[in-house]
Amino acid sequence: MGRRRWRDGLGALSVLGPDGEEVRIPLEVASSYRARTKGLLGRGSVDGAMLLTPANSVHTFRMRMAIDVAYLDRRLNVIAVRTMRPGRLGLPRLRARHVLEAEAGAMDEWGVRVGARVEVVEGSAESADGAGRLG
Repeated sequence: MGRRRWRDGLGALSVLGPDGEEVRIPLEVASSYRARTKGLLGRGSVDGAMLLTPANSVHTFRMRMAIDVAYLDRRLNVIAVRTMRPGRLGLPRLRARHVLEAEAGAMDEWGVRVGARVEVVEGSAESADGAGRLG
């Protein structure tokens, strides 16, 4: 399996539950240094989730809301999930290659827990013109 690279943009996150059920969530991908640095800073809420890639830790300094953070390995398996209040520094996860962020409580609702697998679905209804294409 080669290295997967995504571009900044919009897409969908597919969460595969243990019973085979799939949940689709709107996703924003932050893969450039600038997009990862900004992340969710300054936002009062987020519609769906944000994938920071590559990343193995996050902080919530200057954030307005508590967030759920899921650390993903190179195969997009969830290796840890934490809820972080504003003004906190998360510890780096050695096996993590990607970090998924969402509003506090959302990960539990979607079934994102340790051992779950997620998939990034390229493109979305909002990016039909190709401007937000991932790849």
